[in-house]
Amino acid sequence: MTRTLLTGNQAAAWGARLSGMEYAPFFPITPQTEIMETISGWIERGEFQGRLVTLDSEHSMVTAAGAAAATGVRVFTATSSQGLLHAMEMVYTVSGWRVPFVMVNVSRGVSSPITLEPDHNDIMAARDSGCLQFHCSTCQEVLDAVLFSYRMAEHPTVRLPVLVNMDGFYLSFTREPVVIPDEASAARFVGPFNPANAHFTPSAPASLGVVVLGGTPYSYFRYQAHLAAMNALDIFHETAQAFEQAFGRKLLMLEEFRTEDAEIVFVMIGSFATKAKNAVDRLRDDGWKVGLVRPCLLRPFPSDAIARALAGKKGVAVIDQNLASGKGGILHGEILSALYGRAGAPSLVTSYIGGLGGRDISVEEFREMAVNTLNAVASGIQPPLRLLFTQPEMEAVRTMQAVALGSMEGG
Repeated sequence: MTRTLLTGNQAAAWGARLSGMEYAPFFPITPQTEIMETISGWIERGEFQGRLVTLDSEHSMVTAAGAAAATGVRVFTATSSQGLLHAMEMVYTVSGWRVPFVMVNVSRGVSSPITLEPDHNDIMAARDSGCLQFHCSTCQEVLDAVLFSYRMAEHPTVRLPVLVNMDGFYLSFTREPVVIPDEASAARFVGPFNPANAHFTPSAPASLGVVVLGGTPYSYFRYQAHLAAMNALDIFHETAQAFEQAFGRKLLMLEEFRTEDAEIVFVMIGSFATKAKNAVDRLRDDGWKVGLVRPCLLRPFPSDAIARALAGKKGVAVIDQNLASGKGGILHGEILSALYGRAGAPSLVTSYIGGLGGRDISVEEFREMAVNTLNAVASGIQPPLRLLFTQPEMEAVRTMQAVALGSMEGG
């Protein structure tokens, strides 16, 4: 093993390389492009024997990925933001084909308006596609999750694509110390890809096709895919044990940070959860009994693990880095569904929207969320959804609006 500084993009590329990826269809999009550039450089220098092909769109890219996986090839690709949305038809399709491959999504806010900074509306749009989802908070976790995902996806009881998500710029272009496993250890952990009946032999061609189905068989096939995703919960535990034995590191379904005696627990996903950890430590120093729960596996959703982690807490504050217009935070609803009807469930779960377009979340805002949640628990009144936004920020936005309006009127 070697330890070096890598960006999240480079860590993703290393995960693909160490997994024995054979085929990588790509279409460039900021801030993902460094992944394909890294892999392309290895191939050009003769350091890696995989095949990288550029397609004319993300839709074509995911089509090629699914088609190649259906012939028994180990496939890797990556996208971001508008690219994931452009490919969404095929994201649903390839999960229905039950073809295992890994696609990294480098989260970026979706337009309009345009932003290059991260939030999670892009990846959340794919949560019901049938693909599994893993959300990373560090560059090390990106590399580990790619390795992990191949073994989990290719298991005979799963056979589904996996989306590995990291936050654009906060991870994709941030260099962190990353341990790179040696190729032999990684190959032993991932193992060979046994495609079973999904293979291609030129001397004995066979056709794989999807017919048009009526409601009864369609229902059955869709439910089979659901059961396969649920199988991944058990396969995750098996894979996690093998991963720790191979590399000495743990990859978690659900991270719990200082939750043992916590009264108020923050719930977040992604790299911004590291901000929450810092806030928890700072608030603990001030005497606050707070903690953090971070779901790492979002599909299949680890409902039982979440219910156990939050049982007995006074209150929970869910911070969503997404916004489902007309409803609120997507993760908030998922957490509520996991807690409903459970013994010992917290009496109150508050909802906050933060980090949209990469907006920072300060320690003081975490403190305010803890205060508001405790007050809501005491009153028994569920507060409305709140956007994390300060008065100076509001004044700055109003100034921008006034300037823009003045320019329009002057023009």
